[in-house]
Amino acid sequence: ACPNVSWGCLLLLLLCFAWMGDAEYAKYKDPKQPVNTRIKDLIGRMTLAEKIGQMTQIERSVASADVMKNYFIGSILSGGGSVPAPQATPAMWINMVNEFQKGALATRLGIPMIYGIDAVHGNNNVYNATIFPHNVGLGATRDPDLVKRIGEATALEVRATGIPYTFAPCIAVCRDPRWGRCYESYSEDHKIVQQMTDIILGLQGEIPVNHTKGVPYVAKNKVAACAKHFVGDGGTHNGINENNTIIDEHGLLGIHMPPYYDSIIKGVATVMVSYSSVNGEKMHANHDLVTGYLKSKLHFRGFVISDWLGIDRITSPAGANYTYSVQAGVNAGIDMVMVPFNYTEFIEDATSLVNKRIISMSRIDDAVSRILRVKFTMGLFENPLADLSFADQLGKKEHRELAREAVRKSLVLLKNGNTPNQQFLPLPKKASKILVAGSHASNLGYQCGGWSIQWMGGSGDITAGTTILDAIKSTVGDATPVVYSENPDDSLMKKNEFSFAIVVVGEPPYAETVGDNTDLTILDPGPDTIRTVCSALKCAVVVVSGRPVVIEPYLPLMEALVAAWLPGTEGQGIADVLFGDYGFTGKLSRTWFKSVDQLPMNFGDPHYDPLFPLGFGLAINSSQPGFSGTRSRGDKKEITVWAALSLLLSMMIAWA
Repeated sequence: ACPNVSWGCLLLLLLCFAWMGDAEYAKYKDPKQPVNTRIKDLIGRMTLAEKIGQMTQIERSVASADVMKNYFIGSILSGGGSVPAPQATPAMWINMVNEFQKGALATRLGIPMIYGIDAVHGNNNVYNATIFPHNVGLGATRDPDLVKRIGEATALEVRATGIPYTFAPCIAVCRDPRWGRCYESYSEDHKIVQQMTDIILGLQGEIPVNHTKGVPYVAKNKVAACAKHFVGDGGTHNGINENNTIIDEHGLLGIHMPPYYDSIIKGVATVMVSYSSVNGEKMHANHDLVTGYLKSKLHFRGFVISDWLGIDRITSPAGANYTYSVQAGVNAGIDMVMVPFNYTEFIEDATSLVNKRIISMSRIDDAVSRILRVKFTMGLFENPLADLSFADQLGKKEHRELAREAVRKSLVLLKNGNTPNQQFLPLPKKASKILVAGSHASNLGYQCGGWSIQWMGGSGDITAGTTILDAIKSTVGDATPVVYSENPDDSLMKKNEFSFAIVVVGEPPYAETVGDNTDLTILDPGPDTIRTVCSALKCAVVVVSGRPVVIEPYLPLMEALVAAWLPGTEGQGIADVLFGDYGFTGKLSRTWFKSVDQLPMNFGDPHYDPLFPLGFGLAINSSQPGFSGTRSRGDKKEITVWAALSLLLSMMIAWA
């Protein structure tokens, strides 16, 4: 009898172990299972509190491991300039992100959080990161391959800090340069913006053949991207930020929507909703466009995220009825809410609205499914914690060289000599003495613009980089003295025998509403600097700005005019082209107006009468081998006949 008892005990033990194995096995934890199977399995295990936690994104300043664990928080972000410490190293970033992640992983189901940051021109919040030209300059390159390579470099520099998600690209079609976010837009022409969505392929990885349209795709060691701001942000009335886009359906779908078609085809993981309204209806509460169009018609399967305090601003004043804002925003189709501070209020209100059946459980499940789809697709469940393996990518030499290339290709030559036969550029490297003047010649913060280290940007040596002045000094011959004076007076010119002058002026840094501007003038004393210097010496003027500015009154005074946009940390790219090592290949991605009274004025408008039209850009011969004076690679699209005629007309006016 004894052996029979032993076999029975053994069988019982085996059954117990098998049952325990089944209990521990969860399909959502198995990477071999299809993503939809994992989503369904995990959703079925989640409580309402765990689901609403996934929909909650909070700012790092209010986050902790305990908060993550106790409230099941699904996401954290760094707002502009929000860093673990001034000049924080990659290790400090990684340690902070991992500490938060450990809190998320300590929850019952161990769902990892996703950390997001505004890496909009490189990993621009982070000290020592490569800061690339802002989008307005990249649009002037007409080079989608360049932009894709910038996406690849940015992904590595974001991963260097342990972060897997960036709130980029901005695919706004800016129709009025008075808008404070116009530099975040590649162009007034949606076709150029559509080409530049190739940055998504750089950030997230090349989409596989036969990939299902609308489904997010993020390759290993890449970052999730975010197409923003859906939709019509660049068309707000009079260029007022967060304002109303007054437009018919044909205009909305024909001008502002096309970049979203391309972004979704390229597998973009997330879409951010715009603060602005369309024909009076707040986009954060616009069910027809967010759910009806983006999700249903375009088959977008990633998650939709609000902007910072975005649902609060559904009401006027903001936050006047927060419960209603939660109801309107979530029911419109927003999946993740960038709260970002008062997360307990959001969680309590969302929970109450579901319990009262004002927000349906099916809407909650749709939101959470989309968030989980992105997290599963990215491999966050398998690799939730960051390490130092990418730390050496931050500010890497090859990335700075890429940024320098981008600066070169973004420069647009608007004037070169007073007659076609008397070109002023390129400048000679050997000269008796060169004067460099202007507020932007020796200011790294100014040349980076907004969204650089701080939300609003800054002045001076905000990070590691090369100023335009230093670039000039390193480019000219050893025997050529360079004298810098920010705003010289006549006496300086009289005391020195300068061969020529380079005047670098422009706009101060700004972001969002602070950048709204009805005057679009150069920062004082820039106009006086141009008048003083260019009246006494032959001069080239370099404009560092996020958009076209008032320049026509000073045009006759200068020999050459270059639009440098907001070039970022690699100022050497400007000297490369000024002194002829490379040629000018950039073409205006925006119409350059004569007077602000003409605005808004875009290519194709009946009253189109620009100083320089969309697509304008002069070329000069270059000593660089292989340069033909033709357009750069990626700029092979033909300008329309009308644009070509406008180009010719403007050149004739400039030469007259």
